[in-house]
Amino acid sequence: MVTPHPKPKKEKKKGRRWNERNFLTEVLIPSLFVKRSGVQHRPVFPKLQPGQLALTWIGHASFLIQTPRHNILVDPNWANWLIVVRRLKRAGLSIHDLPNIDLVLITHAHFDHLNRRSLAAVAARQPIVVPSGVSNLVHDLGFERAHEMNWWDEWEHEGLKITFTPAKHWGARVLHDRHRGYGGYVIAYEGRQVYHCGDSAYFPGFKEIGRRLAPEIALLPIGAYDPPSGRDHHMGPEHAVQAFQELRSQVLVPMHFGTYRMSYEPMHEPEERLKIAGAHHDVLQKIRFLVEGIPQVF
Repeated sequence: MVTPHPKPKKEKKKGRRWNERNFLTEVLIPSLFVKRSGVQHRPVFPKLQPGQLALTWIGHASFLIQTPRHNILVDPNWANWLIVVRRLKRAGLSIHDLPNIDLVLITHAHFDHLNRRSLAAVAARQPIVVPSGVSNLVHDLGFERAHEMNWWDEWEHEGLKITFTPAKHWGARVLHDRHRGYGGYVIAYEGRQVYHCGDSAYFPGFKEIGRRLAPEIALLPIGAYDPPSGRDHHMGPEHAVQAFQELRSQVLVPMHFGTYRMSYEPMHEPEERLKIAGAHHDVLQKIRFLVEGIPQVF
């Protein structure tokens, strides 16, 4: 019998964590001396048949989602630095090897999800979808228009149906920047659905998303669950499995791990814990680990 990884103990006083451990000396400085890993591929994008989807994980929370008609980018980010956090694994493909992009989706304004330099490089007069209060961060980058959404808003574009879903996170770009929205997206096309969660801690809202939409493929974050602040804003692997079950999804694709070390947990730990949790809950066969830069057809 596989024993699940023990859940992290709750902190008595979250504010004390800053004094108990030193993120600078334990994480940031050692990251400077780690050789960047990963391979940048020259992908051959599949010619999709009706009813097929393709997912290409670029790294972190960045994905290319393809239908037979559309190329959609979610949270595109090729940055080697997030202010002081260094990228430790290369993007799976070059930004120059992307196909023509029809639509861009941004889940929230944090620097690891809304990277202005990457967005400027892919902008080609196509629309971009952002949460409420975020359009002013992208309006000058070369997109045709920025469409803002609130939770449970629906928007249709060239046969796609986009639903903006709730999350347990926050959307500030800078300190005291509290007016910006955040969430995830369910992308539906011809009977297929992909859910990109964005960033979120576990919360009961996954049950409602499952009840309303039951997205077939769920892209769920599994890393950055042991931050120096101790704040509960990212779910770990065990909660990702719980969310997956409550979403009533059929395939779990993990993300938000292995690219930047933004938290105390070791880089390899999220994947290992997800396998253990998946086996314990008898859903391991439903978990699909993608290799950055390699398109996978679903």
